[in-house]
Amino acid sequence: MQNNVVESLVKACKKAGYATLRFNFRGVGRSEGQYDEGVGEQADVRGAVAYLKDLGMASVDLAGYSFGAWVNARAIGDLNDVVRMIMVSPPVNFMDFSFLQYTPKIQLIIAGSRDDIAPPDMIQKMLPGWNKDSAFHIIQGADHFYGDETGKIEAIVGDFLKTS
Repeated sequence: MQNNVVESLVKACKKAGYATLRFNFRGVGRSEGQYDEGVGEQADVRGAVAYLKDLGMASVDLAGYSFGAWVNARAIGDLNDVVRMIMVSPPVNFMDFSFLQYTPKIQLIIAGSRDDIAPPDMIQKMLPGWNKDSAFHIIQGADHFYGDETGKIEAIVGDFLKTS
C-alpha cells in the first residue's frame, strides 16, 4: 500500500477531488490474517467497498496495481456498487486472467513498455475480452516498478478522472 505506484494513484485521485481508501490485503504489513491466494483478498475488496458505501459514498471506483489489479478483477463481478476500475500493470504474465470476462467497468489500463510481469502485448491481446473500449496507456521505458515514471501514471489517471 505504500509504494511509488500506489502513492501515484492516490495523488491523482486526491488532485481530482476524489476521496481515497487504501489498505493492505490480509497478512501484509500490520493487517490481520494471512495470504489466501486471492480468495480472501477478494473479501477484503468487498469489505472496503461495503465500508465506503456505509459511509454514504454514492459511487465507488477501484484502482489496483499488480496483484491488486488481479484481485480487483477477480472481485469485480460481485461488486454492483463499483462503477469503474483502473488497472495498473495487471500481472498477466504471472497470474491467470482467463476468468475475466467482458465488463464495461474496466475503463483504464496502464502498463510499462518494459514490464515483463504485465507485458503490453499480452494485455493488448486480452483487452478485447475485457473491454475493447477501455483506454490503454503504455508508459515508454517503464518496467513493472515504474521508477521515476510515476508522474506519468499520475497524469494519465488525473486526465482520465477529469474527462470521465
